[in-house]
Amino acid sequence: MAVNNSVDPASWLAEQIEHRDQDLLRSMVKTMAEALMSAEADGLCGADYGTRSDERTNRRNGYRSRDWDTRAGTVELAIPKLRSGSYFPEWLLERRRRAEQALISVVATSYLLGVSTRRVDKLVEQLGIKHISKSQVSEMAKVLDAQVEAFRTRALDAGPYAFVWLDALTQKVREGGRIINVHVLVATAVNANGNREILGLEVTSAEDGAGWLAFLRGLVARGLAGVQLVISDAHTGLVGAIGATLPGASWQRCRTHYLRNLLTTVPKSAQPWVATLVRTIFDQPTAEQVRAQHTWVIEALEAKYPAACEHLDAAREELLAFAAFPREIWKQIWSNNPQERLNKEIRRRTDVVGIFPDRGSIVRLVGAVLAEQTDEWTEARRYMGLDVLAKARLRMICGDTPQQNPIPQTLTA
Repeated sequence: MAVNNSVDPASWLAEQIEHRDQDLLRSMVKTMAEALMSAEADGLCGADYGTRSDERTNRRNGYRSRDWDTRAGTVELAIPKLRSGSYFPEWLLERRRRAEQALISVVATSYLLGVSTRRVDKLVEQLGIKHISKSQVSEMAKVLDAQVEAFRTRALDAGPYAFVWLDALTQKVREGGRIINVHVLVATAVNANGNREILGLEVTSAEDGAGWLAFLRGLVARGLAGVQLVISDAHTGLVGAIGATLPGASWQRCRTHYLRNLLTTVPKSAQPWVATLVRTIFDQPTAEQVRAQHTWVIEALEAKYPAACEHLDAAREELLAFAAFPREIWKQIWSNNPQERLNKEIRRRTDVVGIFPDRGSIVRLVGAVLAEQTDEWTEARRYMGLDVLAKARLRMICGDTPQQNPIPQTLTA
């Protein structure tokens, strides 16, 4: 194999145009890259190619072929070989990696968007690049690691974060030759500017008190403060972790998930009526009327459905914590529905992967999705008005914040 060791740009371009090369950009990339490698090899030899010189310290020994994937397509490069030692263009190619940074960015972004390996392969084929394997897609996606790590460890300095939503998602991962379930803990909040912000994520082996405690301690260490209300489902050990890390914060149990649990205590034929009855609690205009309606619903259920009556009475404080805050934001803080919409987007991306090869790949994909979502929220309109947040802070300053809810003996998610 032989390549041109010097290039006359004008004559070379005229030749390409004359022959009407259909892949002009690819030819340009190939020619320029090989010319640069030839010049570098000459420098290592101490003399130009084909010239006699007393200063020569090494000689050429032909070429070896190497495919290089670029935005212009796959380019077959002729890399110079030396008689003594070896030459490799580190500035152009990384050892054991054939893809340039632009292609890596395309593949990583496709992986982030939930595009399957097969579709990524078709995508790069349109760029003129040959088959790309599943392992290559995963390797290229690792360029997201630095971005995700910076997002996960950033200082939480946009507080106080008056309202925090917590949730957990289950994902499958291969570990020790087995496929196991792990839990992705996610925290979202409203910052001092009224915008939603994802505070962090963590992957744990079990969704228990220890996992939640470590997760919340990490958020506090990064600057989480000023929390007045935490909204979540009844995850095991979560309420205790809130009490240990966020003193003074109340807990609002998601009304949607609670209602599903409550309806399991009554016959199926009675569920529509009971559900309608419970929803009237949240239709009241004032905090006093909310509590009065809760008491009335308990009395209405007592005769026919004592189990439901007892269930609803035990959940009084955790279900009505929202009523201590301005009515303008009740719909936003009495359930975990905002977090559920975020979870749906995460699952849309992770379902394409199915089973993750390791925990790091979960953090990479989910973390990138969350970082992207936070950027979108930053540019969107405020989730809560500054006047409402001021009312909530004033309530706390005046000492009118409700007492922290007692930890239930038994919680069912």
